[in-house]
Amino acid sequence: MRTLRIVAAVEAVSLVVLLANLATVHTEAITALGGPVHGAAYLAVIAGTWLVEAATPGARWLAVIPGVGGLLAVRRIQRAPAPATGEAGAS
Repeated sequence: MRTLRIVAAVEAVSLVVLLANLATVHTEAITALGGPVHGAAYLAVIAGTWLVEAATPGARWLAVIPGVGGLLAVRRIQRAPAPATGEAGAS
């Protein structure tokens, strides 16, 4: 979960940097570096969400939203009740 939180934050920050660059100076170096970083973080968020056992289908769909989807998916996973381990009544 910690890794997913970090990657989701990197995805969101990289999108903000890319959009701010586009709206202001449009420096090609920022675009050349930020684009692949954002793309890799976006794919890592989607893959990481699918690998988390506690992820609900709703959290997996949220992860597909570019930019904030990873943060929303992490929030949804953290609020979900923990899955029961083992069989009920087993002693």
